[in-house]
Amino acid sequence: MTTDSRPDSPPDSPPGAPTALPHRTLTPWGLFTLLLGAALPMIDFFVVNVALPTVRHDLDVSAAALEMIVAGYAVAYAVLLVLGGRLGDTYGRRRLFLWGVAAFGLTSLACGLAPGAWWLVAGRVAQGAASALMLPQVLATVHATTEGERRARAVALYGSVGGVSVVLGQVLGGVLVAADLAGTGWRAVFLVNVPVATAALLGAVRTVPDSRAVRPAHGDLTGTLLLAAALTALLLPLTEGRAAGLPLWSVLLLLAAPVLGLVFYGVQRRAEDAGGSPLLPPSLLHAPGVRRGLLLGVPVFVGFGGWMFVSAVVLQQGLGYGALEAGLALVPMGIAQFAASVLAPRLVRRCGGRAVTLSAAVHLAGLAVVAGTALAVPWPRLSPLLLAPGLALCGVAQGLQLPLCYRILLAAVPAERAGAGSGLAATLQQSCLAVGVATLGSLFLSLTPGLGMRDALVAVLGVQAVGLVGLAVLGLPSRLP
Repeated sequence: MTTDSRPDSPPDSPPGAPTALPHRTLTPWGLFTLLLGAALPMIDFFVVNVALPTVRHDLDVSAAALEMIVAGYAVAYAVLLVLGGRLGDTYGRRRLFLWGVAAFGLTSLACGLAPGAWWLVAGRVAQGAASALMLPQVLATVHATTEGERRARAVALYGSVGGVSVVLGQVLGGVLVAADLAGTGWRAVFLVNVPVATAALLGAVRTVPDSRAVRPAHGDLTGTLLLAAALTALLLPLTEGRAAGLPLWSVLLLLAAPVLGLVFYGVQRRAEDAGGSPLLPPSLLHAPGVRRGLLLGVPVFVGFGGWMFVSAVVLQQGLGYGALEAGLALVPMGIAQFAASVLAPRLVRRCGGRAVTLSAAVHLAGLAVVAGTALAVPWPRLSPLLLAPGLALCGVAQGLQLPLCYRILLAAVPAERAGAGSGLAATLQQSCLAVGVATLGSLFLSLTPGLGMRDALVAVLGVQAVGLVGLAVLGLPSRLP
């Protein structure tokens, strides 16, 4: 039986003061349950990519509908993340996590049983919305129910789950589609979520403590609509318009995105100055730690999103790997990333802010090894074993960078705003992944006809390296929270 463990502020604490640690702190089993829930939407974001050719054949899906299967999930997921975090602050993070997990299981079942293409698109949009309810509660609960080294370890594990889930999604998709369990084919990539979501739901009921803001905020319909419009205007052209050749509507939406973003910021600032309850308080962005975390996250997430897209094309179309072999080729990166994330808190204790520069240097070395291997080995004979050293170095770097990003960002967020801060972090991640696919992916595809796939890959790795050089030179803080 679980008890409500709302944190209470001391009687003399000023408005907006951080809340005290709840009476029930997060246990290892509670953390495992939260991370299991966090892995579901991250895996699902990528697992469907492997199944798309089979979906197209089985349901006779048009190109537009096929793109919407991916874009509908991505846009709904990113657009609603901040709102999901805010709802957790107000109504209880445990409750929203339970609702989100249950909804994710049901929408996964609907996707797996979809009789047609647009049923599947609708199911994917609903699945993205369920993910947005669930995911922000994970970091928010960690932030509100742990402190010190326990929080650092939990955040490091969360970062590792994010990266490993991407690799696992590629591998799992290939395995399930190839296995064709009981004739389910592509449907298995959705149906497999149902028992996992059920296990996470049952575990959360018993192990996840509750927390919420002491002063529940009122709804912010205007802010919600403006943020949804701004993110949709940015992400829909990047996910759908790129494949359609950037038609006029996508260009107009991209031009409208920064305008809508500025309007959203102005409305939120006025609401906070007037003592209201903005969806995303601008004061969060004024905190140096939040800005540093965002600054670190942009090149890391953009590069990661671009790399996953480019690697999928290179491995399957350039080197002729099958879906399963292409997924397995990324396993060294996933293993290295998980191992590095476990060691990240210890590295921070020894190196402080220099860990940021060190991780950027390791990442640069990994990109250089991958590029050098591609140039040195005859292109068709480039095996997964030869790629493994460079990919492992990249995995080590990502295993350090993701926890550092979340650690720096969340340390500046008061506990009563943990949901909004977590929603901001997750929105940054998903938006940058889409930007990475659109920018680095489009650059790669545009260079391939003239340079060939190998040289186009090397060029894109060089562009990614430029961002990491800037991160290494910048160095960020000398001390980390």
